[in-house]
Amino acid sequence: MSPCVARQILSVINVIMGADGTDDGKKRIDQLARNSRYFRRRLKQLGFVVLGDDDSPVVPVMIYFLSKISCIIRSVVTKGVGLVGAGFPATSLSTGRVRFCVSASHTKQMLDKVLDVMDEIGDRVSVKYSKLPKSDEIIVY
Repeated sequence: MSPCVARQILSVINVIMGADGTDDGKKRIDQLARNSRYFRRRLKQLGFVVLGDDDSPVVPVMIYFLSKISCIIRSVVTKGVGLVGAGFPATSLSTGRVRFCVSASHTKQMLDKVLDVMDEIGDRVSVKYSKLPKSDEIIVY
């Protein structure tokens, strides 16, 4: 590890621990968890199959079909949204997915834009394989 990378890691740890005299680290961690939970819950409500822990900022959305992954990536990029696709050989033939990386600096408006884009493209490409029951439709941001 280079010295500049080590220094950057130490700086981040100091902010997270509050050693810089602020509570910025705690605020960022709390915001990241809030953003991750909100984004995942909304994707699930839209009918997407989402894997992983609710608090994780890496949000894998199952697409399953290799040919649909590239279609989704091309479609969302034209609408100003970035995501990463993973298919065979990185996954098995039938477990292809796209991944979003949520950040503490994302605003609710940014997340909602991505959700709107995915809602539209998910319908067009037919990759909404699930629906949450009505009892889970309350969203708190």
